[in-house]
Amino acid sequence: MKGFALAAAWVWAWSGSMAAATPVTFDKDVLPILQKNCQSCHRPGEIAPMPFLSYQDVRPYAKAIKAAVLTRKMPPWFADQSYGHWSNAPTLTSAEVQTLVEWADDGAAEGDPRDKPAPVAWPEGWTIRPDLIVRMPKPFHVPAKGTVELTTVVLPTGLTKDTWVTSIEVRPGNARVVHHVAVSFVPHDPAVNYGEPETPVVLRDANGDQIGPRVAAENFSALEAVFLPGSAPMDFRSYNAGKLIPAGYDILLQIHYTADGEETEDQTQVGFTIAKEPPAKRFVTLAPAAPRDEQSFRIPAGDPSWETSTEVEFKQNAEIVWFAPHMHLRGKDMTYTLELPNGEKQILLRVPKYDFNWQLGYNAERPVEARKGAKLVAVAHFDNSANNKFNPNPNKDVFWGDQTWEEMMVAWFGVLVDRSADPRKVVRYSRRQNAVPRG
Repeated sequence: MKGFALAAAWVWAWSGSMAAATPVTFDKDVLPILQKNCQSCHRPGEIAPMPFLSYQDVRPYAKAIKAAVLTRKMPPWFADQSYGHWSNAPTLTSAEVQTLVEWADDGAAEGDPRDKPAPVAWPEGWTIRPDLIVRMPKPFHVPAKGTVELTTVVLPTGLTKDTWVTSIEVRPGNARVVHHVAVSFVPHDPAVNYGEPETPVVLRDANGDQIGPRVAAENFSALEAVFLPGSAPMDFRSYNAGKLIPAGYDILLQIHYTADGEETEDQTQVGFTIAKEPPAKRFVTLAPAAPRDEQSFRIPAGDPSWETSTEVEFKQNAEIVWFAPHMHLRGKDMTYTLELPNGEKQILLRVPKYDFNWQLGYNAERPVEARKGAKLVAVAHFDNSANNKFNPNPNKDVFWGDQTWEEMMVAWFGVLVDRSADPRKVVRYSRRQNAVPRG
């Protein structure tokens, strides 16, 4: 019996060492992880700079992948895990991280092609498989250099009856030069010139700074959908919700273009899925912003943590389900807090390290109830110091503006309300002054 036990122990140790020595390969071990966690962005036409579909695509980046997953830089996700649970949070398990690390360390072998899983059938050009597509009729010219002011384009929907849509996807024709796209539904104007871009004239100096006094813009606006770098389509189907496009309404696109050194064109389009019957709830997208006038919004030169905030009060009961903080290159962090009428406070989302290159939307795993009288407060900080490697110029004050080298603070969020609710009467904007500028 003793000899049998020793032999069994030797066989167990030998088989264990053989298992440990089995090499990690791309075809068998790595590709399934990439399909599950990475290819939604790392494929042609999406935001990531390189595709991760084949061994030839991925092999040159083996060491970079190892570094990115060990530091949790990838997949990109910036919500503080102490607050909230998110249905769209990309996660790599410890075992998946270890697999990617071992693959890079062991020489990044390809393996046996027979071990490869079937390719994912990603939708060609779209994620939502739209029933209706509205597109710019002609390309918009983006110069290699200079400033392109915020551009608006009105497009017809062709809808002759009230139509509920259950998801909206914005597809820039050239994502390299599209900073953001905001989508609104507007009543038809008989004088409208469909498809003709309108760009205002703004006087600027050689540095791109506005000349003359800045006019304080509207502090609060509602919109229907938004495209931001790294953002996913807005999909309301999991909430049994939708948005209503009234009969005869048009689509207004507000597009911010940024020249990137190469003359190019863009022809943005928007896709919609259409509900077969009215959904149970209405999804309302809101965009409260910080005060924008020069006295309130002035980030002093060199300030490492300048603060501003915005606040809305709920005029009716609602359920909060989505957040999308928006700032520019000096954006540092943003926190959304729900303040109840009894004084209780609950942090719903905290983004401690905002990244302008990945402006994500955060989908709540469970809706958060916001009863009438509750307030949603968003507080943001900006780093205008030399320690911010993205800061274009830490030696000057920064004001609100549409361009990347200027700044914004918009606390987009989305709520569910009754299907019959008026989206203009969901919240009331409360002007909450930001910190008094220093310096």
